[in-house]
Amino acid sequence: MGTNGASMTVERSKADLCAWRMEAIRRIEADYNRSADTHLIRVDLPRYPGITLYLKDESSHPTGSLKHRLARSLFLYALCNGWIGPDTCVIESSSGSTAVSEAYFAKMLGLRFIAVVPASTAAPKLDAIRFHGGEIHTVDDPRTVYDVSNALAAKTGGHYLDQFTYAERATDWRGNNNIAESIFAQMSAEEYPVPEWIVCGAGTGGTSATIGRYIAYQRHGTRLCVADPVHSVFHRHFADRRALSLPEGCGSCIEGIGRPRVEPSFIPSVIDRMIAVEDAASIGAMRALSARLGRRVGGSTGTNLIACATLIAEMAAAGERGSIVTLLCDGGERYGCTYYDDAWLDARGIDWRPHAAQMAALLAGD
Repeated sequence: MGTNGASMTVERSKADLCAWRMEAIRRIEADYNRSADTHLIRVDLPRYPGITLYLKDESSHPTGSLKHRLARSLFLYALCNGWIGPDTCVIESSSGSTAVSEAYFAKMLGLRFIAVVPASTAAPKLDAIRFHGGEIHTVDDPRTVYDVSNALAAKTGGHYLDQFTYAERATDWRGNNNIAESIFAQMSAEEYPVPEWIVCGAGTGGTSATIGRYIAYQRHGTRLCVADPVHSVFHRHFADRRALSLPEGCGSCIEGIGRPRVEPSFIPSVIDRMIAVEDAASIGAMRALSARLGRRVGGSTGTNLIACATLIAEMAAAGERGSIVTLLCDGGERYGCTYYDDAWLDARGIDWRPHAAQMAALLAGD
């Protein structure tokens, strides 16, 4: 009798957990169904006839950035693997945007969420994490975020989502409305529906892995270019697989992309080309594009745009026509105290103005 009672309790517990998991997945899927796809913005380039630039505007997600897609995938992946339950404390290491999005989903599911972030993370990002109910744990050395996140997961009995490991596998690269599928669907009615290039950055490597795999799977002729800050290891690793980390004290100020170590989710074999971009050039391009669009964009979008400018110039020199698609990764509202603060930039010796002038000339619409 006692044994049977214990067995029934275990079975009820399993049933309760299964019911909770099904409801958690339903909530995430319902939220997705309520969200429209992100816009694809066409940018005509009068100085380069026959070449058109498109911006996949990921800032229109509910949490304001490309990382909303990743956070959704990571939560679904963890739920379906049985790693998250109704009492799990969820941990993530992030430069800010991923943690904002994950805090959103954690709040949706009623879960405690702790973001491990570098102390240099922009204050508005920290505010956004807290707005969604997340807690902040800052570290002075960004290289320690992994160990600190694992330690917090062990201490709380929680789960470390670990975007840097799981980003490339949590998203279904064959379709399921991933970002690559969305790009090609939205390009289908354009004069050059199959882009010559798609340009993105790399933070985890998950986005480039998804896009690169999808291109291959669909047998498109599109090439993938990854724009990377100069002070990042990814482009070094792409050129020489023996390069696995950056020297101590070397780092970029462009949040969300570039890493000091090669992350498990970075898959160089799906990438056709990488272009290294100086921080000043990224910020100058960001400022110029913001002026062209009439609204602010983030720094990583500027990095992407510099790589696009290189490819546009090469296509024009070769007499080629076609389209290039890149990502508008997030809005600029969270960078008002950094990238859009001239005093902040001047104090760091970031001379962005010449780069802004060059990009404004490329984007000139008259």
